[in-house]
Formats: sequence, structure tokens, C-alpha cells
Amino acid sequence: MRVAVVGAGIVGVSTAEWLRRDGHEVSLIDRTRPGEPGQASFGNAGVLAASSVVPVSVPGLVWKLPGYLLSRDAPLHLHWGSLARSMPWLLHFLWNGRRTKVEQVAKALAPLIGDTVEQHLALARGTNAASFVRSANYTAIYRNRAAFRKDAFVFGLRRSLGGEWDEWDCATLNAHEPELSGAYAFAASFRDHGFISSPAGYVAALAEHFEREGGRFLTGEAVDIVPCESGGAAVTLAGGAREHADRVVLAAGVWSAGLARRLGYKTAMVAERGYHVMLSGASYMPRGPIMVADAKTSVTPMADGLRFAGTVEVAPVNAPPSRAPVQALRRTVRRVFPRLSWQSETTWMGQRPSTVDSLPLIGPLPDAPAVLFAFGSQHVGMTMGPRMGRLIADLVAMRRPNIDLHPYRVDRFNRG
Repeated sequence: MRVAVVGAGIVGVSTAEWLRRDGHEVSLIDRTRPGEPGQASFGNAGVLAASSVVPVSVPGLVWKLPGYLLSRDAPLHLHWGSLARSMPWLLHFLWNGRRTKVEQVAKALAPLIGDTVEQHLALARGTNAASFVRSANYTAIYRNRAAFRKDAFVFGLRRSLGGEWDEWDCATLNAHEPELSGAYAFAASFRDHGFISSPAGYVAALAEHFEREGGRFLTGEAVDIVPCESGGAAVTLAGGAREHADRVVLAAGVWSAGLARRLGYKTAMVAERGYHVMLSGASYMPRGPIMVADAKTSVTPMADGLRFAGTVEVAPVNAPPSRAPVQALRRTVRRVFPRLSWQSETTWMGQRPSTVDSLPLIGPLPDAPAVLFAFGSQHVGMTMGPRMGRLIADLVAMRRPNIDLHPYRVDRFNRG
């Protein structure tokens, strides 16, 4: 079949490549080339976080919110100019942090991310992208064991879903990461994880392989998707050009919301913005990715530097980057690695596509099955991307997926 994939981040590129391997004629559409800074895939933490089954909204978050808003180092930031517009989503998001709901969400996320390293290796095998996939422990560091115990609900849920980790005391942690601040004296280190040494380079390499093997990339902004009465659907680009296809996959991250709305579907999705500070020529590189628990910040050793990535900022897509999250990340750098030096620094802001229930929308539209959704991967887009792409390829080929897709149904927000 002819298939058009709208969106060339990790989800879109993975989807396009799996479809191409199935023998379809695939066009990948985006206004920017894969791996460019305008995509969330460019600047994420790069962690293949198989243990990240627990959403951001958890029991007790609502009571921490006032303190977060008053602290300059809090992992959560609000764009005050748009607070009234964001408040309905934020309140619903917090309501979804009740225990029973979080347990449901975690069980639904587990099959999408639990085998992430294997999924990336399968996608990248035989391409230049394979060199970017690294296996490593993912180590969450805490001030002390008492601080770790405060996350008992989160770790208990991870364990119930198959998560395993080693607990390190101060001496063991220092042996693994000798440049770490003495303020961190306990760690939980997850096995069988990994990271991408350059998210931008990785996505670009996958896209180059896709094109080299016969895939087609179209530069343009998709402004409409229209199902055709005779079957298939058409993508309209800015300027009026139309791309007709037997199937259209919408995988444009946070920018999918507008196109979904035109199709009559609610997404309950916002731009949950994340930031990074990239330190080139760093004097020390950790063995593998680190999660700084009190700052909710990932530290990842990458091919072109040491990346500190994280924070949550609920803001409009078109709002300019804020200073506060970047300044908080800079303070985290000094707090975690006080002796660290580096040659240069760059910063970045990207838009995470986060639904109010922290689950993606995956599958064909009930009233227009030629159009399929594949977006809403929130904080785990890089982790989840290859799996989402494979699921969409299965659905296009009418193969029965090996997981239950009901939690990700595309019309769930239309139903209330």
C-alpha cells in the first residue's frame, strides 16, 4: 500500500521504517528534517528507560505542588501567562495521580517500554544508527536511604511489573561514580537499560537508511488530513499540495492535536515542555545515565557532551523558552558534580506530547480506519518509539498485535 506518515521524530521515523520493511511505499512528511532541533527527539535525555512505567502524576503530587511553585529548583514550572488556559488539563492530570489510576496507567505503559533496548536494537540493526544504541545501568541517586524510602510506592509498582534493581550504599555509589557529590549517599541502579549516545544523530541515521532503501521524505507542514469516500486519505500541506495514500499515520507529537481536532477527535494533550543543558568537553563522564531523584533530572553521557535533561513546564506550544528551568538545571550540575569543568554549554527546549492520562493514542480511527494515530508518548518517547512504530505496522498489515491496545484507544477522550 501507499502510506503517508506525518511527523519525523522517533515515533514517525520508526513507523515509516517498519512499514517500509513490510514492503509498503512510504512517504515521511515533516516541516523539518529528522534529528533537527525543532523535534522533541533532538534534545531528550536519550535514556531507554524500561523502568519508567510510573507517570509523573502520582499520589501526593497535589500536596507538593505549592512547594514546587515556590521553589526555584523544583522540577515543575508553570507558564503563568497561560495558567488559566492550562488549569483544566492540570487539574485533570493531578486527579489521575490517585493510586488506582496510576496502577492502571503503569500496567498499560509496561508492555510499550519494557523491552525498549531490544526494540531499538531490532530497528537499528543493519543501519548506521546501530552504533548509537548503548547498554547500561540506569542509576537513580538519592541523598540517603530515607529519601529513597519516600518513593516506596513508585518502586513497589515497578517491582510488581518486573522491575529489578541493585541498591548501593555510599561506598558502592562512590566506587561507580567517584566525581559525584558526597551529598548523594544512596542509589537504586536498574539493570538491562540503555541509552542513545546522540538522539539527533540516531534519528537522522534511521531516516537516512529509510530514504536510501527506497523511502521518501517530503518537506512540508501538514495542515489537514481528510479521509476519502473511495478509501484511503489525503494529507494537505501548507501551500496546497496534497499527498494521497491508502493509509495515513499521524505521528507528529504535540502538533498532532490540531490535526486530530480537524478529524473530530479530542486528544487531551498539552506541550509538557522539557529542557536540557549540554556540556561539551566535560572533565568527567559517568558510566551510564543517572537520574537525580530530588531534581527529576537525567544526566546522560553522550557522544558530544554531558547532557542534563528534565523539568516539566506546562506552557503553550508557541511560548518562548523560559529562563527558570535552564537556571535550575545549571544549579543541578553544580550540586551533583561540584568539581566538574567543561569547555562550552548549549541549552534547548522541546515539547513533550503529554495526554492527561499519560498514555499515547495508538490505532485506527473508528469512523475512518484509513487514518491511524501514533502520538502522546509524554516523557518516554525515545524509549517507546520503535515499539509504537512496530504496532502501527502490524495494524496496517492487519497482523494481530501481541499486546492489548484498548488502553490507548484513540476515541477515549471523545467518550469523556
